[in-house]
Amino acid sequence: MQSSYELVMGLETHVRVKSETKMFCSCKNALELSDEANVHVCDFCMGFPGALPVLSDAVASLGVRAGLAMKCTINQKSVFDRKSYFYPDLPAGFQITQLYHPIATHWEVSAFVGTKLQTFRIARMHLETDAGKLIHAGKTLVDYNRASSPLMEIVTEPDFRSRDEVLAYLEELQKLLRFVDASDADMEKWQLRCDVNISIRKTGETHFNNRVELKNLNSFSAIGRAIDTEFHRQIAIVQAGWVVEQETRGWDDDRGMSAPQRSKEDAMDYRYFPEPDLTPLILSDEYIAARAVTDRPIERRVRYLDEYGLLSDDARILSRDRETSDYFERLVALTGDPKKSCSYITTVLFSLMEASQTHRSMAENPVSAEALARVIDLVNRDEISSTNSKVVVERLFTGWWEPDAIIDELGLRQNNDTEMLADIAMKIIANHPEQVADYKNGNEKVFGFLVGQCMKASKWQGNPKAFNEILLSKLS
Repeated sequence: MQSSYELVMGLETHVRVKSETKMFCSCKNALELSDEANVHVCDFCMGFPGALPVLSDAVASLGVRAGLAMKCTINQKSVFDRKSYFYPDLPAGFQITQLYHPIATHWEVSAFVGTKLQTFRIARMHLETDAGKLIHAGKTLVDYNRASSPLMEIVTEPDFRSRDEVLAYLEELQKLLRFVDASDADMEKWQLRCDVNISIRKTGETHFNNRVELKNLNSFSAIGRAIDTEFHRQIAIVQAGWVVEQETRGWDDDRGMSAPQRSKEDAMDYRYFPEPDLTPLILSDEYIAARAVTDRPIERRVRYLDEYGLLSDDARILSRDRETSDYFERLVALTGDPKKSCSYITTVLFSLMEASQTHRSMAENPVSAEALARVIDLVNRDEISSTNSKVVVERLFTGWWEPDAIIDELGLRQNNDTEMLADIAMKIIANHPEQVADYKNGNEKVFGFLVGQCMKASKWQGNPKAFNEILLSKLS
């Protein structure tokens, strides 16, 4: 019966802008939750009479850059409005936002849902101030560090039909905002908060029914659970012959259920009007062009798949953050070998970072792209073996000097003297007649033993590929 209904969802995502100061004052934009309560406040963000707002250029700049990253149209004129409501975490009694003339309007964010590339439309992106934080501990305390901090609210069209689409979009949006350094978008630090508007309809229908807005979703996994639960709840209501009420519900992840908070408001409930203390924000063509975004993570990921021929998982991993992607791009430019560059990053470097106590991310990676490119070049030229190349990278990771010096210091350079290697191979054949006979009688596993004996006799400096060719020639 569930298959006869489909989900219709739109998202409202609030993202903390990564600026040094708050939106309209010089107070610190407190991005960490560990800061002492109520220390990053002033007359303006506490709502004192007479304190006037001054828009931060950094907030406007990052807002433009984020909008361009989403391929939005940046409006040369945008206007701030007052949204009035009274709650303890809003000291001024109103929020400054952009209802009628936002800084950015439609276009799109593309994301892979499984292996399918899909596009989700952005209706608008506007700038607004955040509220403070209520702390319920027997009594209710208020921390105003977050009050008047800058937010981007990104509103989508109702384009989502499954939880997988929602999660794919949010993960790509998070990656995109980090890529252009507009926000860290860390859900655990409340730098990215998402409200999901959910309705259902019979499969094949085109009209929209009453929607429920789900709030208090603080992780991707919680969003997925909330969508599934609300889908089943609305189906049960409709099948019982009732109508789903348009309302806002709070999600309780511990209990796995939602509870009503309030009926869904309209704009008139908030008494919007143009903010009298702020002039319209006017942006020139030059200002917008200077913040252009030419390369997005999804575009790099598609290029890694189509042009470089990487596996889907590798393309996803290498485009997941700017540091990793930039490092990979630099390495490919130096080596001309995308697949081997990918392999050394995803297997060797990532393993070292995972085991490290100090260099846990690509931003902290001590191995330069130039050094790793030299290692790959030496492998391609058969000057060191693939096995020994990993030893070289390990030494580079721990702060040793450049690759050639490590190779010479440890005696890792590969011997490619074919006459010398042939002499070694002939001695091994002569010294192991039983194994040679077994091989000639069809036991091919013995061949690996003979190659190993050759490598051991060469003190592990012989070229294993050369030994393979020589032994095959001599034993055929």
